Amino acid sequence: MAEVRIEKLSKTYPNGVEAVKGLDLHIRDGEFLALLGPSGCGKTSTLRMIVGLEEITGGEIIIDDQVVNDLEPKDRNVALAFESYALYPPLTVRNNIAFNLKAKSVPKDEIDRRVAEVARILDIESILHKKPGELGGGQKQRVSLARALIREPNVFLMDEPLSHLDASQRANMRVELKRLHAQTNRTTILVTHDQLEAVAMAERIAILNFGELQQVGTFDEIYNHPVNEFVAGFIGEPPMNVVLCKPVSVNGEPHLEAADGSFTVPVPGEAKERLNHANVNEVKLGIRPIHMKATTDAPQNGTAATTVEGRVFTYENLGDEGQLAAYVGSGEMLVVTPPNMHFQHDAPVWLQMQPERIHLFDAETGVTL
Repeated sequence: MAEVRIEKLSKTYPNGVEAVKGLDLHIRDGEFLALLGPSGCGKTSTLRMIVGLEEITGGEIIIDDQVVNDLEPKDRNVALAFESYALYPPLTVRNNIAFNLKAKSVPKDEIDRRVAEVARILDIESILHKKPGELGGGQKQRVSLARALIREPNVFLMDEPLSHLDASQRANMRVELKRLHAQTNRTTILVTHDQLEAVAMAERIAILNFGELQQVGTFDEIYNHPVNEFVAGFIGEPPMNVVLCKPVSVNGEPHLEAADGSFTVPVPGEAKERLNHANVNEVKLGIRPIHMKATTDAPQNGTAATTVEGRVFTYENLGDEGQLAAYVGSGEMLVVTPPNMHFQHDAPVWLQMQPERIHLFDAETGVTL
């Protein structure tokens, strides 16, 4: 196995686009880490530089204390499972998997042993005689993974490996990839734009945006303690409600008033000092839909302070939960509710925030206060 250290890594393409900007990242030996972010954030460029398929503009990639910047891909002992399956149509599954070993003149009995082992791990022993055209999407993905794993790499890389599968296949493959990592204990880096994939499989998640690392940590760390508004909005489904507010004083106590004047709520206890220290004219209040309650009853004393009034826009019953969208002033807020609740369109509704779950962001920089 191997640890991977990325230090001040940058990539600028000939057209002037900066895909990666001074990336610092440490992937521990045997760790499963996900590079997560929207399209164009630099995650695939980073992966391709680790493999050696892209030239590095600046910085270093170090695998097990060896700088690999100038090494050919074949000399890095890393393997990449592509987004596209990239299988050879005329060859059987067995020969697709063994292709790289045959090219290196590995003895036949060793090839047979390694093909049998990787086929067993990925449960594709029954299709070794078939050709890619006879396989379904999930089977092709397993063959693509097998072809990468048979090289017995120190670092295993996957670029959007589940993007071509349907929902049930993706769910099954997430379980398989998790099991595969537990069996092989290989240092694994997954590139994905799907937070569910990252959360389900990776031990830690590194979130990128516009070529820069935003935050790295466990899902719990990122979800509950996002470093900025982008991370807070990107992680979590449905996304966090964010409302522009200005600090005001009510009876000598710090409050936040929505920019459109639709509500005023007290600043949560722990945030008072941070807000005062930040000395800003505008902040953004963030609250996740799951940390709110919706009711058609006007609030009673004790809950009114953190309750805002809105009007029902839509309500969706999703089986195990409901999702309410309500107009609050000139904006909209989402609330996750118990299933089978009943809300009438355009009827008044009161949305109660959990004070301890409120996040505050600098309105100008987006940084968490």
